Amino acid sequence: MVNTDELQSLISKCLQDFHERRVRRLEQLRLKYFLRRKNPYLFKALGTQKASEIVEKILTAYIGASDETMFGEAFFEPIARIASNAKVSDAEGVDFLIETEDRVIAVALKSGPNIYNASQKKRQSQEFLALRSRLYKLHKQFDPMLGHAYGRARSEPTKDLVYRRRSGQDFWTEITGDPDFYLKLVGLMKEEPAKHKQKYAPAWDAAINRFTAEFVKDFCFANGSIDWEKLVKFVSESSSVEHKKLKSAKGKS
Repeated sequence: MVNTDELQSLISKCLQDFHERRVRRLEQLRLKYFLRRKNPYLFKALGTQKASEIVEKILTAYIGASDETMFGEAFFEPIARIASNAKVSDAEGVDFLIETEDRVIAVALKSGPNIYNASQKKRQSQEFLALRSRLYKLHKQFDPMLGHAYGRARSEPTKDLVYRRRSGQDFWTEITGDPDFYLKLVGLMKEEPAKHKQKYAPAWDAAINRFTAEFVKDFCFANGSIDWEKLVKFVSESSSVEHKKLKSAKGKS
């Protein structure tokens, strides 16, 4: 079990990694990457007229979704692994292994208890089974667990799912032995997030400005109004049409 000072240092390091990743993502992100995944009809139906409003809304939605995944990778996963003295797993779909004298706990860690669809549940079971066959020679009980860093989901293996689920306090208590660990994670962040937010703000503003300028250039008329047909074509035009355009352009060059 890590002591309080070690945990606070680890939390600080993981927060720094998370926020550095966020800034790099903004700097490397391209407008057309996330613009193609949004609904132009909805923006038109809502009466949206400002390019900056479209850019900020779609960027906010994209960042919000990717933050969850990135936070899990940069914060929850390394803390869970280090706090439980686990080994990194090289198996697909399994993040780390906690080995005791008679048992190997194979952990697939997710941020929260989002509901898996049937195919995802089946695939997770298959990934655990593949690892179990590799660890058979250890002659230890194989205990697959789908862990959630927050939430209240809890279930045992069934005939269809080979793994158990543990979430929130249950998850952190099991892997660290500390029933208050889940509270320490938030308490020991202290004022670190506010400091990182100040550094992130300029990168966010620069991204909004950069993407807005690009949007106006590519999807607005000369008078500044939005060219909705051009935007819809970009999002939804048949790939075969786009292929013909590229082929034609190459032929003219």
